[in-house]
Amino acid sequence: MNLSVIESAQKKYEELAELDKKHYFHPNTSFKVQKEDGPGFIFTEGKGIYLKDVRGREVIDSLSSLWNVNIGHGRAELAEAAAEQMKKLAFSSTFAGNSHEAVIQLAKKVADMTPGDLNYTYFTSGGSEANDTAFKVARYYWKMKGRPNKKKIISRTKSYHGVSVGSSAATGLAPFRDFPSLAPDFLYVDSSIEAIKEMIEREGAENIAAIISEPVQGSGGVNLPPENFFKELRALCDQNEILLIIDEVINGFYRTGTNFGIDNFGIVPDIMCIAKGISSGYAPIGGMVITERLKEELTDLTDGVFMHGYTYSGHPMCCAVALKNLELIEEEKLNENVNFMGAELLKGFKYLQEKHEGIGNLRQIGLLGAIEFFKDIESNTRYEDPLAPKVVAEALNHGLLGRAIIYEGQDTLAFAPPFCITKEEVEKMISIIDTSIQKVKNEVK
Repeated sequence: MNLSVIESAQKKYEELAELDKKHYFHPNTSFKVQKEDGPGFIFTEGKGIYLKDVRGREVIDSLSSLWNVNIGHGRAELAEAAAEQMKKLAFSSTFAGNSHEAVIQLAKKVADMTPGDLNYTYFTSGGSEANDTAFKVARYYWKMKGRPNKKKIISRTKSYHGVSVGSSAATGLAPFRDFPSLAPDFLYVDSSIEAIKEMIEREGAENIAAIISEPVQGSGGVNLPPENFFKELRALCDQNEILLIIDEVINGFYRTGTNFGIDNFGIVPDIMCIAKGISSGYAPIGGMVITERLKEELTDLTDGVFMHGYTYSGHPMCCAVALKNLELIEEEKLNENVNFMGAELLKGFKYLQEKHEGIGNLRQIGLLGAIEFFKDIESNTRYEDPLAPKVVAEALNHGLLGRAIIYEGQDTLAFAPPFCITKEEVEKMISIIDTSIQKVKNEVK
C-alpha cells in the first residue's frame, strides 16, 4: 500500500476505535483494556484461514476464531444460502407446533449424523442456550418421573459449558463462575471415574440428575479424557440412574476427525449439545439432541406444554446456512482433510518439541491440538510467568492470531484452524510459532 492509503486506513481505524471504546461492551475483555486501549484488530474481511484488519494487515486465524469457523472464512455460498432463505421466509415461529422446511431438513440431517438413537433436536441460538436447555430437560424429566430431588448436575473441573447463568454454573473453570447468584445445584469433580464415584456416593444418586462432559475439553486446555473414561462413565450413569449429557459445542461436526467427539469413544449419551461448527459461525445456531427413549418417556409422562422456548429456536435463515455449511464440508471432503491436516499439525508439534526444551503434553485429535510449556519437564515445574501468552503476543507480530490457555496453572498453546487449511499453511503456522518461541525464550533467559 502507498503512504496515502496507509494513512487513510489508519485514520479509519482510529475513528472506529474511538467509537468502539465509547459504545461497545466487549465479551471476555478487561474493562480497563476496553477503556484505555480500545480494540486490537478491527477485522473487515476473511478468506480461508486468514483474517484482514481495517488497516490492511492479514493474520492466520489459528483457532477458527472461537473454535467455530470450520469451513473457513469468506464462503460466498453461505451468504447466498442466507439470502435465498430470507427472501422466501425470513422468520417464522416454531412455537405451538408450527414448523418450516429448513428446520425440518436440518433436524433430519443432525439425526443422520449423531450416534445411536439421538434423533430429536431442540434448536437454540448457541451453545450456552443448548446446555441450559439440557439442564432444564434433565431436571424436568426427573420431576415428571416423581423424583424432584434429582436435580444436581456434575461437571468436570477444567470444563467449559458457556456463560449464561446456568451454563456458567456448570463450567468447571472457576474464573467463569466469579459472578454472584449463579444457578444452584452444580458440582465439580476431577476427571477420573474414581472421583466421580466418590461424589455420587457422597451426594447420593437419588439427588443427581445428570453428569455433563465435553468429549475433549476445549477452553479448559484441549484435554483428552483418560483411557476408557467415557465407557466407564456411561456404565456409571446407567447403574445410578443419572442422565449423561455430552457437550459437543466445540468437538462436534468433524472437529475431532469424526462426526462428533464422542464417536471417538464409542458411547451414546442421553443428551447431546451442539453449536459452533453446525454453521461454521456464519449464523448463530445451536441445539440439544435427545434420544428416542428420552423423547418417548417425556411424551408419556406429561400432557402439558413444555414451557421453554427461545424466540430464535429453529430460525429459518440459520437453519438454511447450517445445511449449506454441512453440505459443502462433505462435498469438498473438508471433513476428511481434518485428519490429514491433523497429522501434519502433530508432526509440527513434534518438531517444536525436538527443537525447544520444555515443550511437553503434546495432544492432537483431528484439527484440535495443544502444546504446553515447562521450565523443567521431569519435575513438572512451570514458569512463574507463563510463556504461552508471550508466544501468542510475539506470533501476532509475525501474522498469526493464537490462543493461550493459563487456567488452573496451565501454560498451553491451543490450535484449531479451519478445515480448509493446507499442508503448506500448517507448516507456515508452525514456523511462526517456532520463531516466536525462540524469541520469547531468548528474552526469558
